Parts: sequence; C-alpha cells; structure tokens
Amino acid sequence: MGRTWFLTWHTYGTWLPGDERGFVSPIRDDTGERVIHNRPGTPTDADNPGLCKYAHSIMKGEPLGLTKDQANVLLSQLQETAKYRGWTLLAVAILVTHVHLIVGVPGDPAPTALLRDFKSYGSRCLNRRWGTPSNGSWWSESGSTRAVKTKKYLLAAIRYVLDEQENPLLTWRHPGIPPAT
Repeated sequence: MGRTWFLTWHTYGTWLPGDERGFVSPIRDDTGERVIHNRPGTPTDADNPGLCKYAHSIMKGEPLGLTKDQANVLLSQLQETAKYRGWTLLAVAILVTHVHLIVGVPGDPAPTALLRDFKSYGSRCLNRRWGTPSNGSWWSESGSTRAVKTKKYLLAAIRYVLDEQENPLLTWRHPGIPPAT
C-alpha cells in the first residue's frame, strides 16, 4: 500500500458547521484568513450558534439517518468500490449519522477522490433500493480525510473505528486484522 486514509462523513444534516459538539469546516480566523482545524490531536472548532443556525436555514430537507438494512447494503457497496479500485478496506463502522472507514491505497491519490468515490457509489446503491432522499443527497457536502502515517496511529484509528463507537449499526474488519484483546 502506498498510503492509508481514515475517512469520515456524515449523513445529510446530522452534524452541521457550528455544532456545539465540534466541527471541521473552513472558517475565518481573527485576521480574516480562511482556515480549517482538522489536524489529528488538535482541537476542532466548536459551538458557533450563528453558523449552525445559518447552516440549518439553508438545508434542503430534513436530516437523514441510516437504518440497519441500509448499513448492510452500504457496507457491501463500500467493499465493492474498494475492490474495483484496487484499494484495501481495513475497517468500517456505519452508524445512524455517519460512516468511518480506513482504507489503504496504492500510490498517493487525492483523499478527496477516495471520499467522493465511496460516497457517490454508496449513494447510488442506496438510491436504487430506497430512492433518492427528498433533499437530493444521503450525505453531508464533504467529510474528513486524515492520512494515517504511522503504525501506532493506524492501530489507534482501527481501535477507534471498531471498538469505540456508540451504538454502531455495524462494524467490519479486514480478515487480516485481529479482534482487540
């Protein structure tokens, strides 16, 4: 594998910019420069009620949550997408409001392309089975792409995805990854 990525994205409308739980979206700093606080181990931005209210006001529909059946169909599609692209899916957690996955890729493709492919193929399979949501999308506009540069970070990320999620609809691990002890 050339590079490993930890990807996360949310279902539509379930975690908006400005959310009190924290968020990773471009904002303007005190000097007016556009910044994004998304480096692992550093604080994210949080609790910007004005931004959250604005984000909510421009939503095109109600927030979406996934079901267990949808999670099962989505997992199959994530696996198919990875296989077709020649990527190695290492760990997946699908929750009602978001998806975490860790994927190894040959070379160093743009992480936004990985995120785009997983989200778009996931949307297509969900649309075929359940129809297109009234807002037009299953997912938030973007997502988080974090490079996994060390074995220590890889193990921590896998543990987080597989063992530290509250009420996952499902988790999946590559057969070569042993269960946590």
